[in-house]
Amino acid sequence: MMKSSVNGKNISLTSYDDIFSTDETRADSVREKIVEIPLEQLHPFKNHPFRVVDDEHMQKTAESIRDYGVLVPGLVRPRPEGEYEIIAGHRRKRASEIAGLKTMPVIIREMDDDEATIDMVDSNLQREFILHSEKAAAFQMKMEALSHQGKRNDLTSSQVGTKLRADQVIADDAGTSRNQVQRYIRLNSLIKPILDMVDSEKIAFTPAVELSYLKADEQAELLEAIQAEQATPSLSQAQRLKKMSQEGTLSRKDIKEILSEVKKPPKAVVKPSLPMEEKKTERTEAEIPALQPMAGFIQLPIDPFLKFIPKSILQQHTPESQEKLTKLFLRMAELYQKWLARKRAQER
Repeated sequence: MMKSSVNGKNISLTSYDDIFSTDETRADSVREKIVEIPLEQLHPFKNHPFRVVDDEHMQKTAESIRDYGVLVPGLVRPRPEGEYEIIAGHRRKRASEIAGLKTMPVIIREMDDDEATIDMVDSNLQREFILHSEKAAAFQMKMEALSHQGKRNDLTSSQVGTKLRADQVIADDAGTSRNQVQRYIRLNSLIKPILDMVDSEKIAFTPAVELSYLKADEQAELLEAIQAEQATPSLSQAQRLKKMSQEGTLSRKDIKEILSEVKKPPKAVVKPSLPMEEKKTERTEAEIPALQPMAGFIQLPIDPFLKFIPKSILQQHTPESQEKLTKLFLRMAELYQKWLARKRAQER
């Protein structure tokens, strides 16, 4: 669009490009495209909370990329100083490096800091396995980004009007509860050595939330007691430590005494047996079908899957561990469907 002045009046003139371009070409000019960008021009997101580890899963991803390439492009945004910041695709970039690739397909998108943070968190929360510390930091970052966008992030008051609380938005997007989001954000108040123990499952998640209310110096004293006693607090012990801390009466001696208490062994769960007339006769393995639908569930033989399932999930009999196991099997099914689709496409 050009401007000209006649008799002191500004007149807008249509440029040649506007005159001879079609709606399709104009739409194409603003449409996002997938482009190949050199790996050295792709930089990690600032304060990226998710770790990129060269583990067995990374090696398998690299092998897949070596055979088929990067099937899902990354998402990046231009940096003010030049080149690009990764929003989604940190693991794909590392796997591409291991696979010996020089470039990676990405979508370039202009985004402000808050939009980039929200997209970064949402894309990475789709991973199969996420450490507690990663999720805690990610939820905190998204909370702050939403607050900058005008959302409420007050964790103590109720929803007002039609505006959603930020923690409710995060919960809805992550498929969890608002209270669970708040619990995860509490973990950010733990000192790093204790948070590392939560990640390694030496301290369970729920007691860790209670311990997050201890002051930093009290947590340091707790860490010393844990190392000395070679024991970690149970939920009831963590709740007592929290209560004494809030009352201002918690001392080093109290921490040691509570931690040195002998814990009661968990109660054994006895499953009721079926009446004699309802008991099933034993069958050989060959007679047992691979899939047994029962009242909305499918029974599978567990042995073939043991090498794919973390021991921590199998050892815990909680609703959360069951949910993790369900998500793991769903993810395995999704990956198998994608593999089948690629195989069929290659056979055409």
